[in-house]
Amino acid sequence: MITPRRSDDRGKANHDWLQTKHTFSFATYRDPRFVGFQRLIVINEDHIAPSSGFGAHHHDNMEIITYVISGQLEHKDSMGTGSIIRAGDVQYMSAGTGVDHSEYNPSASQPVHLLQMWLLPNKHGHEPTYDQRHFSDDEKRNKLRLIATDQAGVDALVIRSDAQLYGCLLDAGRTVEHALKPHRSGWLQLVSGELDVNGVDLSVGDGIAVTNESALNIAAIHKSEFVLYDIAEA
Repeated sequence: MITPRRSDDRGKANHDWLQTKHTFSFATYRDPRFVGFQRLIVINEDHIAPSSGFGAHHHDNMEIITYVISGQLEHKDSMGTGSIIRAGDVQYMSAGTGVDHSEYNPSASQPVHLLQMWLLPNKHGHEPTYDQRHFSDDEKRNKLRLIATDQAGVDALVIRSDAQLYGCLLDAGRTVEHALKPHRSGWLQLVSGELDVNGVDLSVGDGIAVTNESALNIAAIHKSEFVLYDIAEA
């Protein structure tokens, strides 16, 4: 079964320096139909104005993935990490027993556009960790590029949640497929373009929950960018 989550139906907030859309219930936005999906509990699409950002704040027992679409974001945390993440970079922070961090757009002129996604960890109470990697357009073009997984020894970020995250840049007219094993579900979030997924049309900002499906056939109607989660069912 495929259940669309249309872009225009997402929660919205405008804080002048931050324009954000919430796929799932977040902060003061509440939608009992969309409080998360399996282990995936946050997908926020953020536009952060130049010379603005989130001051230091706390997280614990959460797996946080930031996928930068355009611009750059400066990250500092209580583990001593300081980094700049740019378009094509993916940041992973496992909050574990607790971490404070800030996120700031260092550009004086260019907004930063990103997806921030939170997953529940496999277990609580581990030490916080941080990692980031760059995934080039060529790596993602017309194929599903594994970005994050809980399986060690692969060419991807290693996370502490039973999920795999893929990224893809799909040219118009091209198709990719993904098989879902039993007891696995999927979530696809469309960053740009237009897709047909198993006969369901998706436009920019749309997402879909995928349950009780053995495979996804993902066809680009227009040039598209998307992320895809393969997640263990709760």
